[in-house]
Amino acid sequence: MSLFDYKISELHSMLHKKEISVTDLVDQSYKRINEVEDKVEAFLTLDEEKARSYAKQLDEAIGTKDQFGLLFGMPIGIKDNIVTKGLRTTCASKILDNFDPIYDATVVQKLQQAESVTIGKLNMDEFAMGSSTENSGFKVTKNPWNTSYVPGGSSGGSAVAVAAGEVPFSLGSDTGGSVRQPASFCGVVGLKPTYGRVSRYGLVAFASSLDIIGPITNSVEDNAYLLQAIAGVDPMDGTSANVEVPDYLSALTGDVKGLKIAVPSEYLGEGVSEEVKQSVLSGLKVLEGQGATWEEVSLPHSKYAVATYYLLSSSEASANLSRFDGVRYGYRTDNASNLLELYKQSRSEGFGDEVKRRIMLGTFALSSGYYDAYYKKAQKVRTLIKKDFEDVFEKYDVIIGPTTPTPAFKVGEKISDPLTMYANDILTIPMNLAGVPAISVPCGLSTEGLPLGLQIIGKHFDESTIYRVAHTFEQATEFHKEKPQL
Repeated sequence: MSLFDYKISELHSMLHKKEISVTDLVDQSYKRINEVEDKVEAFLTLDEEKARSYAKQLDEAIGTKDQFGLLFGMPIGIKDNIVTKGLRTTCASKILDNFDPIYDATVVQKLQQAESVTIGKLNMDEFAMGSSTENSGFKVTKNPWNTSYVPGGSSGGSAVAVAAGEVPFSLGSDTGGSVRQPASFCGVVGLKPTYGRVSRYGLVAFASSLDIIGPITNSVEDNAYLLQAIAGVDPMDGTSANVEVPDYLSALTGDVKGLKIAVPSEYLGEGVSEEVKQSVLSGLKVLEGQGATWEEVSLPHSKYAVATYYLLSSSEASANLSRFDGVRYGYRTDNASNLLELYKQSRSEGFGDEVKRRIMLGTFALSSGYYDAYYKKAQKVRTLIKKDFEDVFEKYDVIIGPTTPTPAFKVGEKISDPLTMYANDILTIPMNLAGVPAISVPCGLSTEGLPLGLQIIGKHFDESTIYRVAHTFEQATEFHKEKPQL
């Protein structure tokens, strides 16, 4: 049994009793990386020397401390669009291949305060643009359940590192489903917090009104520990919300008696595979057995979510990515004879196809003569989508549906068809547009033996209720105990 098969609370207890050391945990992480990394390719950069040195330092501190936090000594992987001081941060793009940040993201600072150990930086779709981690500028990450399949994206490396047992938990970012979709494809737990719950300071921006950092773990309890550590208002981020952070662990009561669940008919309709639909209905039966009730509802503007999202996110991306120009940092072309050529060549050589596609789409949507027809209209539809959620939450505690319409697809199967790839996010995008929190938990296996995810959506800043429902479901089922056999 791997040390990472234990929950964080169990590892914490073992550290306290000196049955294991922080060095043992870090050894376990790098040993597993050496065993499976060539098969799954989850990491872009490892920080082994510093991690081992810090582990020794923490082991020495154990003897002098009566108490230490629950994340003390725990190894963690960090998505490569979250900046880490002195540790290469590339966003999986050649344009940032040589970028060593001079500061830490707020979430990284918080993890350092909790005395966790950074193992390395995880692969992703370039600048978080993609749903399969095939758009990385460096390597294609594989699904540990079957390496012929994609792990999802853009936080594919973050989900794979946890599912493959390389780290006990990781951080990803979610702009349109990029934590929940790979969590579903890889059979782990992934949370997108409420927009503003976690600081975005130090998260390299893709779409600033949608991006949020979220935890990926093996269990709901571990997920709550990690969110507890990274949540809270941050003076460095004007979009972080000054809302009290509750004790998420106290929400894990296992009691959902009287809970009212809404199930949108749109989330079980056209395009959702039969086995996904059945796994969600079975999950609802489990929660019914625990005392909850559910009813079908409608979120009528969901059908416009994908178009709305790609217009808005691409518009914000075209503005955010204009800073990568070959002048101050990152890749610079050798083939320019004037400033305009420097911009053009650096960007065309440094960015990948998907990033260029979205910059072009966003620039078009924001351009004179098209702004009102596209960007402004998309913002109006976003308001309607948010209103749909508010209307449902007046009568219900949570909304439940599938995380993805199908299980994972094969590597190379959809990469040449961007529109089909975009449609894969149809069930995760509305939550980002509305800013509400949502979690994906394992709820079954497909006929090919690939994981399926159940998505639980809550009211703004009500992660506690999501955790309560997810934990109750997890305790009543065995799906979270299934592990890939690499």
